[in-house]
Amino acid sequence: MSLLRTAARASVATRVIGSTHRRQQQRWAAQDATAGAGAGAVTPVSETPTAAPTPLGSAPSVLDQLAQLGELRAAGVLTDAEFEAQKARILSA
Repeated sequence: MSLLRTAARASVATRVIGSTHRRQQQRWAAQDATAGAGAGAVTPVSETPTAAPTPLGSAPSVLDQLAQLGELRAAGVLTDAEFEAQKARILSA
């Protein structure tokens, strides 16, 4: 019984470590992408790794785009300055 409990704990620990590692890699890749784009440049929403693809033939609504921006900012992918710049771009279109 003790051996099964140890195996179950090891399995859970391996899964947690793997998912944490994947999340960190995604965050670091997003940071590298924004840093590589230049100090003043803003990465478009459609190029971020967490952006959902839009169906062919239909453009996302303004509300959908703003909701997506809010999610990216909450996830730490976008800074407040990048969020404000993208929001202004969406609202001016």
